[in-house]
Amino acid sequence: MRWRISEMQIAVVGGGDCSLEVHEMARRLGRLLAEQGHVLLCGGLGGVMEAACCGARDAGGISVGILPGDKEEANRCVGIAIATGMNHARNVIIVRSADVVIALPGMHGTLSEIALALKMGKRVISLQSWEVPGTVRAETPEDAVKLAGAVI
Repeated sequence: MRWRISEMQIAVVGGGDCSLEVHEMARRLGRLLAEQGHVLLCGGLGGVMEAACCGARDAGGISVGILPGDKEEANRCVGIAIATGMNHARNVIIVRSADVVIALPGMHGTLSEIALALKMGKRVISLQSWEVPGTVRAETPEDAVKLAGAVI
């Protein structure tokens, strides 16, 4: 497959630890985003972030990990590692850089990214994640990608 560049940078946010079911959902999401030519942004660590990056890599896509500390923290599938040294404050960079945010299950870091995105007027798609007023609900990775594409 030939990879093409899109106008969309899509952040995938979610837990640094996740169940096998959520891991597979995140990997599928990363693959679908790459197949559509989107650039995947994330926090660059494990769990949802690693699974999404691996899915994007498998499809020949680009993933950017915006890391809390040093480049060495990046998961094995991150394509481009950005070392911020900002810990959780990096969430602002992730969200600000994204055209759309897709949230998967996670804890308070994920919730902060959702809140920041909504405050910035970004579309947030909740893929079986936090139900926060202003988010758009998706049940499957395919639904989430369709909803993200509707922003253009």
